[in-house]
Amino acid sequence: MTGLLFESSSLESAIQALRNDLLDKDSPKISTMRNYRFAILQYTPRDEFKLRARIRWLTDDLKSQGWNVLAISLQHLFLTRIKKEEQRVLDSMIGTEHRLYPKSPERALNHLKDKMALYVEGSEGVAKDVIAVIDEFANNYLGNNDRTLIFLGRAGALYPFFRSSALLKHIDGKTRNLPVVLLYPGDRKDLNALSFMGELPADRDYRPRIYS
Repeated sequence: MTGLLFESSSLESAIQALRNDLLDKDSPKISTMRNYRFAILQYTPRDEFKLRARIRWLTDDLKSQGWNVLAISLQHLFLTRIKKEEQRVLDSMIGTEHRLYPKSPERALNHLKDKMALYVEGSEGVAKDVIAVIDEFANNYLGNNDRTLIFLGRAGALYPFFRSSALLKHIDGKTRNLPVVLLYPGDRKDLNALSFMGELPADRDYRPRIYS
């Protein structure tokens, strides 16, 4: 199976397919697995602004039909974490990167990856913040699970410090059984393989349905 199959599917058709499944007459059908209400909307990174416009359209459409929709910016959560750090820690991190870069850009990048992992990865990273935001949101809309949707977006801003498959693992079972759609900038290599930003090696560790 070649990449041409997926390239022929436009962003518009992927969003329309997602909309149709969300508005299924019985309940949202974005996942084939019971009690696993995750999906991925894959798009090419160059379509970032087009994606945002289409998601705004879909959000407005769903809200007009009585849905509660929450958009979570992973970039915002990440920057909020960074801003809470002591300035001396940030200065040390930046200073080390500046010293390393002239000698070895690769070492400088690896240094930042190691440091950023503390803010991004694991159950205490961005996933913890995502869960907290979802909890607060869900408390305001109890009883409306089938007309509630959460978008996880702006993932590209965390490149190259982020693996979305790990994020979904850490929030699995902690989203109050609300439908969650990850907006994924990258390339689809085959049925279950995604390359984040089209730069990282393809990751096949995905369980959700992929719309592309």
